[in-house]
Amino acid sequence: MVLSAEPLVYLLIFIAVLVLVEGVYLTVFGKSISLNNRVNRRLEMLEKGVGREQVLEQLRKEMQQHMNAKGIPLYSLLADKAQKANIAFTPQQIMMLMAGVSVVAYIGLTVGTSTGPAVRIIVSIVMGIGGVYTWINNKAKKRLSMIEEQLPDAVELMVRSLRVGHPFSSAVQIVAREVPDPLGSEMGVIADESAYGRDMADSLKALAERVDMQDMRFLAVAVSIQQTSGGNLAEILDGLAKVIRSRFKLFRRVKAITAEAKWSGTFLSGFPLVALVMINVIQPHYYDDVKETVFFIPAALVVAAFLVANVFFMKMLTNIKV
Repeated sequence: MVLSAEPLVYLLIFIAVLVLVEGVYLTVFGKSISLNNRVNRRLEMLEKGVGREQVLEQLRKEMQQHMNAKGIPLYSLLADKAQKANIAFTPQQIMMLMAGVSVVAYIGLTVGTSTGPAVRIIVSIVMGIGGVYTWINNKAKKRLSMIEEQLPDAVELMVRSLRVGHPFSSAVQIVAREVPDPLGSEMGVIADESAYGRDMADSLKALAERVDMQDMRFLAVAVSIQQTSGGNLAEILDGLAKVIRSRFKLFRRVKAITAEAKWSGTFLSGFPLVALVMINVIQPHYYDDVKETVFFIPAALVVAAFLVANVFFMKMLTNIKV
């Protein structure tokens, strides 16, 4: 019995692609681009002596560039995720990054496997595109999750600022100084836009649509209504902060309740594929007696259809709307 290491090599090359993309990103933009940085990126750029107008222009460009590039072939699949992740790379740089990591993956496949050139080219392209997409998708999920966690604290900080007599614009500036990324820089952009004449409610609405977050829409609507009809904004935001925190707790509870079902679905969907790979590695001739029969291909297609249906049904069962 001869064990093949090629499946493991494929996995290691794909992981190396993800690490390479992250390393290039941090190398180009520095530590300030990391979501784990305690000082938000806007403040760090200001501390380096960059003018306020230049900082605002740079951040706004990064926020808008991906949706403006939806017309690029194939890039439309990445544009929405890249915008939510607020990737600082331009669309052209992302396409170049895909090409670069595809070349690296091809070299790794050439050194580590004995597959043919055509297969290596196809697999390396899939790894390049899939690796960058996976990286951007993970960035988007992490960033949106952090904004959801930061938002209740940010709104409560606004409430405290309003109650001691600060105007709403000053309350937003305080949040921009005190809250780390990703919400800190977003609020800093809103504060800067307000200083240059843009309506605060419009900036909040634009942020809500950009991150596609219902709680942020609630904040934008509350500010807009208060500007139009008046009222005690501190009390409105205090109630909103409680609602947002309660919704966040409910989301976490639903996530915990459905975690077992999601992992069961993942296992049921992935185990047959893993078993198929292991059977072919351990006993390559296991299916020789049946694969030439007329029923083999139809049976394989039926099994594949059931696996795909299982993925969709398990996702439907665990996708609870709150």
